[in-house]
Amino acid sequence: MSIFPDEVDHVLREAGWTPGRQVDAEAWLVTFEAEGLQRHPVAAGFLAEFGGLAVGISGPGISRAREPFEFDPMLCLGEGDRFLEWGAEIGKSLFPVGVHDGGRFFLGIDEDSELYLVEAWVASFGRMPEAMSNLILGVQPLVIDDGN
Repeated sequence: MSIFPDEVDHVLREAGWTPGRQVDAEAWLVTFEAEGLQRHPVAAGFLAEFGGLAVGISGPGISRAREPFEFDPMLCLGEGDRFLEWGAEIGKSLFPVGVHDGGRFFLGIDEDSELYLVEAWVASFGRMPEAMSNLILGVQPLVIDDGN
């Protein structure tokens, strides 16, 4: 039984997800530790379950357009400082998990299972599993810091 609403569950399954899915996330975790980021159990668990999934959605959403995203932290390689700086700014340990809207934005998760959109500003999709629903259904993330 899925923890996600039917539509979200369907989109994730089309991308290759199944409840209990586990992939080896160790290479991703080690790579970003080398950039100075600290792994935490939430990031490790998230990447084990969702790492490698690409969701090619588009169209209107609830409060913003639905946009594609990919849970591949290697697409954030070289951005360790961005995650470290924003994490320090908001008092969280952010770990990269992928990209949003074809790489226009980075995605990160904190130790409390909150999923963030990270750029020159940072916004929250909320905590998992609601965050996944917000991401897929096109809910505008809440701006935490606009970078000014």
